[in-house]
Amino acid sequence: MRLAPLALLPEGALLLLKEVARHLLRRPVVGVAIAARTPDEKWLLIRRADTGTWAMVGGTLEWGETLTACVARELDEEAGITSATITRVVGVYSKPERDPRFHAVTIVVECAVTAPVKPPMNPLEIREVGTFAEREIPADLAMGQSDMFAYARAHRHHAGAPVAPVAFE
Repeated sequence: MRLAPLALLPEGALLLLKEVARHLLRRPVVGVAIAARTPDEKWLLIRRADTGTWAMVGGTLEWGETLTACVARELDEEAGITSATITRVVGVYSKPERDPRFHAVTIVVECAVTAPVKPPMNPLEIREVGTFAEREIPADLAMGQSDMFAYARAHRHHAGAPVAPVAFE
Protein backbone atom coordinates (compact mmCIF):
# COMPACT_ATOMS: atom_id res chain seq x y z
CA MET A 1 0.00 0.00 0.00
CA ARG A 2 1.32 3.41 -0.95
CA LEU A 3 0.47 6.49 1.13
CA ALA A 4 -0.48 9.76 -0.50
CA PRO A 5 1.71 12.83 0.18
CA LEU A 6 0.22 15.19 2.78
CA ALA A 7 -0.58 17.76 0.10
CA LEU A 8 -2.96 15.28 -1.57
CA LEU A 9 -4.99 14.56 1.57
CA PRO A 10 -8.46 16.10 1.79
CA GLU A 11 -8.43 19.35 3.79
CA GLY A 12 -10.46 17.84 6.66
CA ALA A 13 -8.07 14.89 7.00
CA LEU A 14 -5.07 17.21 7.03
CA LEU A 15 -6.65 19.40 9.74
CA LEU A 16 -7.45 16.30 11.82
CA LEU A 17 -3.87 15.03 11.40
CA LYS A 18 -2.46 18.41 12.49
CA GLU A 19 -4.76 18.49 15.55
CA VAL A 20 -3.75 14.96 16.60
CA ALA A 21 -0.06 15.81 16.15
CA ARG A 22 -0.48 19.01 18.18
CA HIS A 23 -1.94 17.08 21.10
CA LEU A 24 0.52 14.22 20.93
CA LEU A 25 3.61 16.36 20.57
CA ARG A 26 2.68 18.98 23.17
CA ARG A 27 2.36 16.67 26.12
CA PRO A 28 4.98 16.22 28.82
CA VAL A 29 7.11 13.12 28.66
CA VAL A 30 6.77 10.77 31.65
CA GLY A 31 10.12 9.73 33.02
CA VAL A 32 11.61 7.89 35.94
CA ALA A 33 14.73 8.63 37.98
CA ILE A 34 16.04 5.99 40.36
CA ALA A 35 17.68 6.74 43.69
CA ALA A 36 19.39 3.35 43.90
CA ARG A 37 21.18 2.02 46.99
CA THR A 38 23.45 -1.00 47.11
CA PRO A 39 23.57 -3.48 50.02
CA ASP A 40 26.61 -1.62 51.45
CA GLU A 41 24.48 1.59 51.66
CA LYS A 42 26.19 3.34 48.73
CA TRP A 43 24.29 5.31 46.12
CA LEU A 44 24.53 4.19 42.51
CA LEU A 45 25.01 6.84 39.80
CA ILE A 46 25.84 6.80 36.11
CA ARG A 47 28.12 9.16 34.19
CA ARG A 48 26.30 10.46 31.12
CA ALA A 49 28.24 10.55 27.86
CA ASP A 50 26.47 13.66 26.53
CA THR A 51 27.30 15.95 29.48
CA GLY A 52 30.07 14.02 31.25
CA THR A 53 28.22 14.55 34.53
CA TRP A 54 26.82 12.07 37.01
CA ALA A 55 23.09 11.31 37.21
CA MET A 56 20.58 8.93 38.66
CA VAL A 57 19.70 6.01 36.42
CA GLY A 58 16.52 6.80 34.53
CA GLY A 59 14.68 7.41 31.33
CA THR A 60 11.26 7.69 29.80
CA LEU A 61 8.34 5.31 29.98
CA GLU A 62 7.74 3.47 26.76
CA TRP A 63 4.27 3.07 25.32
CA GLY A 64 2.44 0.28 27.17
CA GLU A 65 5.13 -0.02 29.86
CA THR A 66 4.47 0.05 33.60
CA LEU A 67 6.56 2.10 36.00
CA THR A 68 7.94 -1.10 37.54
CA ALA A 69 8.96 -2.46 34.13
CA CYS A 70 10.57 0.88 33.20
CA VAL A 71 12.63 0.90 36.40
CA ALA A 72 13.86 -2.66 35.75
CA ARG A 73 14.66 -1.90 32.09
CA GLU A 74 16.55 1.33 32.83
CA LEU A 75 18.60 -0.27 35.63
CA ASP A 76 19.52 -3.13 33.31
CA GLU A 77 20.31 -0.94 30.26
CA GLU A 78 22.18 1.87 32.01
CA ALA A 79 23.81 0.18 34.99
CA GLY A 80 23.89 -3.57 34.33
CA ILE A 81 21.68 -4.28 37.33
CA THR A 82 19.37 -7.26 37.01
CA SER A 83 17.86 -7.34 40.49
CA ALA A 84 16.12 -4.43 42.20
CA THR A 85 13.28 -3.76 44.60
CA ILE A 86 11.36 -0.50 44.54
CA THR A 87 11.09 0.61 48.17
CA ARG A 88 9.03 3.78 47.71
CA VAL A 89 8.07 6.72 45.54
CA VAL A 90 10.27 9.67 46.55
CA GLY A 91 8.49 12.39 44.61
CA VAL A 92 6.94 13.66 41.41
CA TYR A 93 8.61 16.61 39.70
CA SER A 94 6.94 18.56 36.90
CA LYS A 95 8.47 22.04 36.45
CA PRO A 96 8.63 22.58 32.67
CA GLU A 97 12.10 24.17 32.86
CA ARG A 98 13.69 21.38 34.94
CA ASP A 99 14.99 19.38 31.96
CA PRO A 100 16.53 21.51 29.19
CA ARG A 101 15.57 18.98 26.51
CA PHE A 102 11.79 18.84 26.98
CA HIS A 103 8.97 19.16 29.50
CA ALA A 104 9.11 16.02 31.60
CA VAL A 105 7.13 14.76 34.55
CA THR A 106 9.71 12.75 36.50
CA ILE A 107 8.72 10.14 39.05
CA VAL A 108 11.62 9.55 41.44
CA VAL A 109 11.69 6.14 43.10
CA GLU A 110 14.03 4.69 45.67
CA CYS A 111 15.31 1.17 44.98
CA ALA A 112 17.41 -1.39 46.75
CA VAL A 113 19.70 -2.84 44.07
CA THR A 114 22.32 -5.53 43.76
CA ALA A 115 25.75 -4.77 42.35
CA PRO A 116 26.02 -4.39 38.57
CA VAL A 117 26.70 -7.70 36.81
CA LYS A 118 27.45 -6.31 33.33
CA PRO A 119 28.45 -3.04 31.67
CA PRO A 120 25.91 -0.49 30.39
CA MET A 121 24.27 -1.59 27.13
CA ASN A 122 25.00 1.65 25.28
CA PRO A 123 28.47 3.11 25.92
CA LEU A 124 27.55 6.06 23.68
CA GLU A 125 24.94 7.02 26.29
CA ILE A 126 26.57 5.95 29.58
CA ARG A 127 30.33 6.28 30.20
CA GLU A 128 30.52 4.54 33.57
CA VAL A 129 28.65 3.31 36.60
CA GLY A 130 29.78 4.26 40.10
CA THR A 131 28.75 3.80 43.71
CA PHE A 132 29.22 6.59 46.21
CA ALA A 133 29.22 6.89 49.97
CA GLU A 134 27.25 9.90 51.23
CA ARG A 135 30.39 12.06 51.58
CA GLU A 136 31.56 11.18 48.03
CA ILE A 137 28.45 12.19 46.06
CA PRO A 138 29.17 14.68 43.25
CA ALA A 139 27.89 18.20 43.96
CA ASP A 140 25.88 18.70 40.77
CA LEU A 141 23.94 16.04 38.93
CA ALA A 142 22.84 16.22 35.31
CA MET A 143 19.44 17.33 34.02
CA GLY A 144 18.33 19.16 37.14
CA GLN A 145 18.52 16.05 39.33
CA SER A 146 20.50 17.51 42.26
CA ASP A 147 17.52 18.56 44.36
CA MET A 148 15.58 15.38 43.58
CA PHE A 149 18.51 13.23 44.65
CA ALA A 150 19.15 15.34 47.77
CA TYR A 151 15.51 14.88 48.81
CA ALA A 152 15.74 11.11 48.28
CA ARG A 153 18.88 10.94 50.41
CA ALA A 154 17.51 13.18 53.18
CA HIS A 155 14.28 11.18 53.42
CA ARG A 156 15.61 7.73 52.60
CA HIS A 157 13.63 4.69 53.57
CA HIS A 158 14.80 2.51 56.44
CA ALA A 159 13.41 -0.99 56.87
CA GLY A 160 10.69 -0.98 59.49
CA ALA A 161 10.51 2.82 59.60
CA PRO A 162 7.39 4.82 58.72
CA VAL A 163 7.18 5.84 55.10
CA ALA A 164 8.98 9.12 54.40
CA PRO A 165 7.03 12.05 52.94
CA VAL A 166 6.68 12.28 49.17
CA ALA A 167 7.80 15.45 47.35
CA PHE A 168 5.59 17.07 44.72
CA GLU A 169 6.71 19.93 42.53
